[in-house]
Amino acid sequence: MLKEQLMQAIAGLLFDKDGTLFDFNATWTVWAHGFLGALAGGDAARATALGQAIGFDYIQRAFDPLSPVIAGTPEDIAALLLPELPDRAEADLIHHMNTAAADAPMAEAAPLAPLLDGFAAQGIKLGVATNDAEAPARAHLAEAGVELRFDFIAGSDSGFGAKPRPGQLLAFLETTGLMPEQALMIGDSRHDLLAGRAAGMGTVAVLTGLATSAELSDLADVILPDIGYLPAYLAGCDV
Repeated sequence: MLKEQLMQAIAGLLFDKDGTLFDFNATWTVWAHGFLGALAGGDAARATALGQAIGFDYIQRAFDPLSPVIAGTPEDIAALLLPELPDRAEADLIHHMNTAAADAPMAEAAPLAPLLDGFAAQGIKLGVATNDAEAPARAHLAEAGVELRFDFIAGSDSGFGAKPRPGQLLAFLETTGLMPEQALMIGDSRHDLLAGRAAGMGTVAVLTGLATSAELSDLADVILPDIGYLPAYLAGCDV
């Protein structure tokens, strides 16, 4: 099938959230530094230890590219922090983390409202599949003014599992009535792309997370600088 014919057949776009709709570094390095500092009660040494547990350099304010935070669920992150917080209950920490995450200062990877409106005008169904919890994910999308533009939003606690398993993606297809070959999974991590492959969807990698082209190339049909390049790609243009 020619590339132009393939693009015309795309009727659904499913986006990861962090590192895809929103630039990862511009959003989460700022948030992580403040969150860990508060969690440590202002003790820089303790905050540094908490950061090391999740692959975040508290002093340099930078995530390790292999940090489990990049594609992990709140439960995954809590499990790493709890050994440094022996007096904290797991459920309490997860609740605290989700509540704090809902207030993270989100930086759009590209102007979202006009981009999504352009897709909707073409009749394309839109969804979000994130390993974040659903409540903070909806808060982030609402803050950006785009929550209601999506036909489907799922977090790791929405009942469909978490990536790289394909449950969220299959739920998007069921909700929208699309076949796998009609949809693309767009993400910044191997978890996103592995889920896309497992669901039988096309895969688009973007570089607004921490992973490099080399780390994503074996799982991606195409690699774009950011989601702002999607319209040109869907139109069959070289990008």
